[in-house]
Amino acid sequence: MFASHARICQPHWGCVSAPLGWAILGTANIGRAAVIPAIHGSSNGEVIAIASRDVDRAREFATANGIANAHGTYEALLDDDRIDAVYIPLPNSLHREWTIRLAQAGKHVLCEKPLGLTAAECDEMAAAGQAAGVVCMEAFMYRFHPRIDRVLDLITKGVVGELRSIYSAFTFKLTKPDNIRWVPELGGGALMDVGCYCVNVSRTMVGSEPIEVQAVATWTDRGVDEQLAGTLRFDGGITAQIDCSLSMERREVFHVAGADGHLEIANAFLPGTGDVTIEEYHGRAESVRHPVAGADEYRLMVEHFGDCVLTGAPVRYPLAEAAGNMRTIESLYRSARNGGAPEMVNNR
Repeated sequence: MFASHARICQPHWGCVSAPLGWAILGTANIGRAAVIPAIHGSSNGEVIAIASRDVDRAREFATANGIANAHGTYEALLDDDRIDAVYIPLPNSLHREWTIRLAQAGKHVLCEKPLGLTAAECDEMAAAGQAAGVVCMEAFMYRFHPRIDRVLDLITKGVVGELRSIYSAFTFKLTKPDNIRWVPELGGGALMDVGCYCVNVSRTMVGSEPIEVQAVATWTDRGVDEQLAGTLRFDGGITAQIDCSLSMERREVFHVAGADGHLEIANAFLPGTGDVTIEEYHGRAESVRHPVAGADEYRLMVEHFGDCVLTGAPVRYPLAEAAGNMRTIESLYRSARNGGAPEMVNNR
């Protein structure tokens, strides 16, 4: 429990409470299972409110998750002065609207991935946050796990030699026919839901934006990509292969290959809190295991976000980075809808 609520004032966005007062916009399972426990367990924040479009559901959710205040409308969060920051786990199609509305109300926003339906939406959200003087960040939690920093460190040290290729896969079987991931109007599809991780980790490992992509997809009757495979081409001849699906057994992995070796990372995006490893390979030589201590990537993410709000430090991943991810995703979709023809990525 926190003993006090000291006021910390920053020149750009005024005074906020320490600990940071969080609200959750909607009762999505990701909030209940991962983000709310992470905030409750964090060093600098606490969840003080939940908002739903059904007040009874909000009250039930609040009681079950140790939240003091329940609102029966999303709009109620806009005028609640107790709330400093809001986590948005709504359907993808609602991210833009509510990020902008909350930012204009002076709330800091942590929004689920993908940030928007298009890069243009991401740019609008970034502009709204900047105009309002609030912190906004996309909730790609896997990037805050210490294993990612360790992989990047190994690449920088030349363990695999000159970087040549990335491979990543994120697939699972979605069995509920009424799930929002099957609805095109809500921003559904394999690439938007899990493939966005593959795009993101490829860009993160290379440290630059792809210049051209190609993709093929299997589409549902409603026009949502059930499965998509793609290739990203970067400057210098580096390539990245991505594989995502809503109708295959669960896989989440990425490999980083260079001229002299490669790294394999299992349970790549949701490693859990147990200890994990990085496997290093060099031909037929015995592999090398790099252990990494377990960590709650969600807690590390919300603590980083909270620190940035409380101290005025810039977030590690600004919304411009989210827009870059969406530019690649949009290009992959153009290619997939055009029979796999190469598509240039409109980087700026």
